[in-house]
Amino acid sequence: MNDDGLEGVVAAHTVLSEVDGAAGRLVIRGHTLDEIARSWQFEDAAAALFEGFFERAPDAASLRVALGRARREAFERLQPGDEAQLRRLPPIEAVRALLARLPDGDDLATALRLLAGPAVYTGAVMRWRLGVPALAPDEGLGHAADMLRMLHGRAPTAAQAAALDTYLVTVCDHGLNASTFAARVVASTGAGLASAVLAGISALKGPLHGGAPGPVLDALDAIGSAAHARAWLDAAVAEGQRLMGFGHRIYRVRDPRADALKGALKRLSAEGGVDAARFALAEAAEQAALAILREKKPDRPLETNVEFYTALLLEALGFGRESFTCVFAAGRTAGWLAHAREQVQKGRLIRPQSVYVGPEPAAREPALAH
Repeated sequence: MNDDGLEGVVAAHTVLSEVDGAAGRLVIRGHTLDEIARSWQFEDAAAALFEGFFERAPDAASLRVALGRARREAFERLQPGDEAQLRRLPPIEAVRALLARLPDGDDLATALRLLAGPAVYTGAVMRWRLGVPALAPDEGLGHAADMLRMLHGRAPTAAQAAALDTYLVTVCDHGLNASTFAARVVASTGAGLASAVLAGISALKGPLHGGAPGPVLDALDAIGSAAHARAWLDAAVAEGQRLMGFGHRIYRVRDPRADALKGALKRLSAEGGVDAARFALAEAAEQAALAILREKKPDRPLETNVEFYTALLLEALGFGRESFTCVFAAGRTAGWLAHAREQVQKGRLIRPQSVYVGPEPAAREPALAH
């Protein structure tokens, strides 16, 4: 068995989330994805994930207040020369650089600043790229609403804030994915929460993990219209291209997060917040892609994954595709922090073994007898 990807290896026992790839089921802290996607705000998700891992962990209402204060504290870390130095970096690298300024530690205050950071710094970096100044947080708003306000310079509609809340809670935790495992490994050394989150975001920026939603939109742009979907996708598969937004390392069936985000798009569309033609194109492309994959690759379970409708939803909310990984980090940081604290409580350094398959040392010839 090729175990270089640790396939099937149990590396942690966790109370945080369960990913059932065969059944297409995601449970977070005893709640189904359908429940949290429809009724939770980001503060609900963070409070649930943090429960039991910090002294006097707040409920969702208290966390909303504390997180608003933490956004202000994160914003105050910005410095006058940041725009000139960071605006030309890829957004995820600029956000990572700003997160690295936050003090390390293992307490709740440290966790909340790290939780606030990606929301504050994503808006700042994206505004700098447009040549406009970063906006200070509004502590009175919910986290998702303020993230949109700091990006666009205006208060979002209730439907837009609810749609971003749905995205953030949908991606807040997902088992022992690459970035979460990286965060747990660093946390197991006692390095601190900031170090663990920086490890997580460094793993997330890789195109095989958090960098995939943007190319979904590139494909839709190239297809152009629903009538061209089948022909374009047929040609792409014939050329050996990977269809972005389809297939997943864990799920053998449809990724349940895809349906949660499609539902959020439909609710946003009912409020006029989604381009109807774009949504129709996406649905046509999805159906064509699924049909082609079943015909051409019948032995492989390639169903719609979270990336497909993530791309459509974040585009509808006005995030540039180059910022998608930053928004992913804004949600997943809650999971990284909870996993880091869970690992610290276990008090066990993560230290797997490797099997040496390199050359053996050359045999030494015996010394001649005199």
